[in-house]
Amino acid sequence: MRFAVNSLLFSGSFEERDVALCDSVKAMGFSVFEVTPVNPETFPAKMLGQRARDLGLSLNANFALPKDANTISPDASVRRRGIDLSKRVVDLCVEAGVEVYCGANYCAWGYLTGRRRSQDEWDWGVEAYREIGEYAAGTGLTIAVETLNRFESHYLNTAADACRFIDEVGLPNCKVHLDTFHMIREEDDMAEAIRMTGSRLGYFHACGSQRGVAGRDMVPWDATFQALKDIGYDYAIGVESFNPGIERLAGLVCIWRDYAESPEALARESLKFLRAKHAEIYFGETSTCDSCGAVHAAGTC
Repeated sequence: MRFAVNSLLFSGSFEERDVALCDSVKAMGFSVFEVTPVNPETFPAKMLGQRARDLGLSLNANFALPKDANTISPDASVRRRGIDLSKRVVDLCVEAGVEVYCGANYCAWGYLTGRRRSQDEWDWGVEAYREIGEYAAGTGLTIAVETLNRFESHYLNTAADACRFIDEVGLPNCKVHLDTFHMIREEDDMAEAIRMTGSRLGYFHACGSQRGVAGRDMVPWDATFQALKDIGYDYAIGVESFNPGIERLAGLVCIWRDYAESPEALARESLKFLRAKHAEIYFGETSTCDSCGAVHAAGTC
């Protein structure tokens, strides 16, 4: 299993100056850097890809569509803009050597109509995603839809929604992206949702239930990792949180406090917990804890 961290924990953009974050992420012990091309027009795909290759660091990309490029809009011109923007992001991913393009890449993030998802919205979304998936076919890039909680979207809230969506898109390069932060708000049983997703799972975010340090929260981590093991998931587990010191970003994601001493501390402490929990559940690696005297994986006390 590899472990990833999202660039928005450290920077609210991704420009040429942010390529240096590759070195920091690698030094922290992550083997995958999940970057967010906040502004695709200034995203340094070629430079990023070269630095990542130099470091032996893999790349994923997380991008959410804006409301003026919403692929489930009732306005056909807005839907077309979303498809065209998504294809542009696919091109950037391929140029950088990204493995998985994930996130709210199937409709506008934060778009809420005040009603349940309509059949028209469903059909528009499936049609758009199929076109984007066909465009990405043959590049080696996987694109994955992330389920979001009800306060961020009314479109795909549960693993069952995402699985049905991907099944209807019907392309082998299109997968499901699950995130514990959203799952704990929407799923009746997180572990069963993972098992139901099965081989459709293309990427997984292991985030604190409050966006804080994994393991210092309410996520049922033993059951979650056991379900991932049961379906044979072995690709990558990502840490996604956001920097409360970046005012605009913090306002968008409603983070009003510090969850750790620093963004770097949140990343390191989450990685320590997740790596140890993976070793414990997947391989049975435990020891007697010096702190509490119980037998569990190192770093999970």
